[in-house]
Amino acid sequence: MLACAAPLTMAQKGAMKQKHESAGTASAAALKDLHAVPPMVVDLEKRTFQWFWDSGNPTNGLIPDHYPSPSFASIASVGFGLTAYGVGVERGYITREQAVERTLATLRFFHDAPQNDAEDGATGYKGFFYHFLNMQTGEREARWTEVSTVDTTLLLGGILFAQSYYDRDNPQEAQIRQLADDIYRRVEWTWAQNHGPLISMGWTPGGKMIPHDWAGYNEGMLVYILALGSPTHPVNEDAWHAWTATYDKTWGEFHGQTFLNFAPLFGHQYSHTWVDFRGIRDAWGRDHNMDYFENSRRATYSQQAYAVANPGGWKGYGKNVWGLTASNGPGGLIVKQGDKERTFAGYTARGAGLDYISDDGTIVPTAAGGSIAFAPEIVIPALEEMKKKYGQNIYTKYGFVDAFNMTFDTKTELRTGKLVPGFGWADTVHLGIDQGPIVLMIENYRSDFVWSVMKKNPYIRRGLQRAGFTGGWLDADTAANLW
Repeated sequence: MLACAAPLTMAQKGAMKQKHESAGTASAAALKDLHAVPPMVVDLEKRTFQWFWDSGNPTNGLIPDHYPSPSFASIASVGFGLTAYGVGVERGYITREQAVERTLATLRFFHDAPQNDAEDGATGYKGFFYHFLNMQTGEREARWTEVSTVDTTLLLGGILFAQSYYDRDNPQEAQIRQLADDIYRRVEWTWAQNHGPLISMGWTPGGKMIPHDWAGYNEGMLVYILALGSPTHPVNEDAWHAWTATYDKTWGEFHGQTFLNFAPLFGHQYSHTWVDFRGIRDAWGRDHNMDYFENSRRATYSQQAYAVANPGGWKGYGKNVWGLTASNGPGGLIVKQGDKERTFAGYTARGAGLDYISDDGTIVPTAAGGSIAFAPEIVIPALEEMKKKYGQNIYTKYGFVDAFNMTFDTKTELRTGKLVPGFGWADTVHLGIDQGPIVLMIENYRSDFVWSVMKKNPYIRRGLQRAGFTGGWLDADTAANLW
């Protein structure tokens, strides 16, 4: 049953209070680890959580794109952060009261922020939000940034997590649930179907709808799940069929694994931070006798095998030093090294797959860290070895820096990071969209925590069911009302 704001009877309130009191007792208890992790991973989870807590603006809840350094806010970072706060409560990093206060500030801001089609001064349009916002004012950072459907989706992942996690019978948590519901319900998904049934990547007042649409397989999977789950502006079920129609273009074998390819690992991680795809399958999964979790496991193994093969001959690559995904890099430079010319990129969607290869020797720790739930047997040794070997250059109070490159050794002005003699290039900042999968997927591996919370959300369940997913936990009679 979908949540609603209808008045509750006295009997319903009494039952709700009893349910919330028992839930609160369970929530206050320490999480029971389903899988033990070594001290290094425990430390990494806490440090990465701390990044979100320290970098956020407590007044409006906005979280920067990158930190520490001056930055605009990323709405995707906010979505990861809202979810990380729940992890922080359960792990004892912060109190529930602290998390409630920060979450309320965040949701009040997004609920009340101006939405219109002006070039300046707005935060979003048609229920969607600009990709990047000013950290203080919350308005569109600049005219180069777009109203983003996927980044709004990642923000909503955190908002719907908050809606289901804060389930106690008190005014603050009740307000969180109502604000979350209001924000989600006003998103006009059908407006974004510029080339229906597909959903556009975004919109700008000047250029109007972006001509490119979300077509699988990539990080847009959650876009369609939330659009299908909407109680107010849902897309039709043919949207999911359109999304999967291009899968055959990237299905195949790459470095020893047969899977649905998407070169950067973030495409195999983002939707999975909130949705447990183990044992549930859509029509494509039933046809291929596999679920998306298994697909991400194979993608992870494929990346490790690619690093072992190291066709580019980059320094440091190996069995326990691997991982390509979107990240910072040394910069847009072409450098002559011996008899070779090397091209090094700045921020780009690094990756290796059938669809493309973008590899300049830059290792991105979140590529491994965000895949810990898929393949812990190869991820944990990688995290431990990277810290043990290179921690003095790449591991800070907030965990792993965004990226590092041991091949790059050219003294030049850098947009980000630093050149370390005898090591190479190391970033000096952390990116919210790369920190998020690390902390949330470590917790999912340890306790299923985020997944368990999201399974209670009726909108997530409805979206999956309308996409044709069946089996496993989705078929179990575990749906819960939010109020």
